[in-house]
Amino acid sequence: MKVEIDNESGFCFGVLSAISKAEEELRKGDKLFCLGDIVHNGIECDRLEKLGLKTINHYEYSSLQNARVLLRAHGEPPSTYAIARKNGISLIDATCPVVLKLQQRIHDQFEKLDPATQQIIIFGQKGHAEILGLVGQTDGNVTVIESTDEIDLIDFSKDIFLYSQTTKSLENYNQLIEKISARIHDGRKFVHNNTVCGQVSHRREKIRGFAKRHDVILFVSGQKSSNGKVLFNEILKVNPRSYLIESRNDIDFSLLSGAESIGICGATSTPKWLMEECRNYILKRNN
Repeated sequence: MKVEIDNESGFCFGVLSAISKAEEELRKGDKLFCLGDIVHNGIECDRLEKLGLKTINHYEYSSLQNARVLLRAHGEPPSTYAIARKNGISLIDATCPVVLKLQQRIHDQFEKLDPATQQIIIFGQKGHAEILGLVGQTDGNVTVIESTDEIDLIDFSKDIFLYSQTTKSLENYNQLIEKISARIHDGRKFVHNNTVCGQVSHRREKIRGFAKRHDVILFVSGQKSSNGKVLFNEILKVNPRSYLIESRNDIDFSLLSGAESIGICGATSTPKWLMEECRNYILKRNN
């Protein structure tokens, strides 16, 4: 039995940088908090918590005084920075540079926006950490839509400035652009910005190619991962014998029956060591 790990899978640059910063700060020995899960992978979060990283929510954060807090790659709204200044909190800002750039673009657009004739639309997952940070750039004066099914939330009689959450599907984003273009009123401006992360969008095509090469695919991802859901759906399109697992404990060997080639891949929030653990477990059991 051949078991191959996809070399393109695993942490994206932003997540890798955030975890490296967390490990670096933890080595200093002082108490370190993280505002929200550092990555949408429970097993990796557990590993870091054992090293001393304490995950807190925004309510707990607001009552901290003179503490060290890591901001994860997803980014935060301006209110988070204001609380830090007020409470003497030392921030270790691990916001992904791609997300930071998107925040700035939305902020700049909002600063010159005429609400009577113009609107900002964000294509993304409502309640997602990145979206909360983006919405914060506009003081909440923005419309978030999750799919083309919610297109009626848009006022087509106003100018439209469209942005996307960095981890959304580029294909779905382009479909939304087409539908808006077909409905916007004559004379109104429609500006759509390509803000899907290139590293994330390119993985979709590459992971489809990887999935085609194997009899069975085991996709390792946390249940909270937005990117994981997108990539797993892409895999299913080309390989129906694909299964979503969180760890080696989820591997059902009956599903591997008759497979000569097994591919293991994961989301941008999946650590490489976790995929390696799954591979080694399969090889050990097979032998």
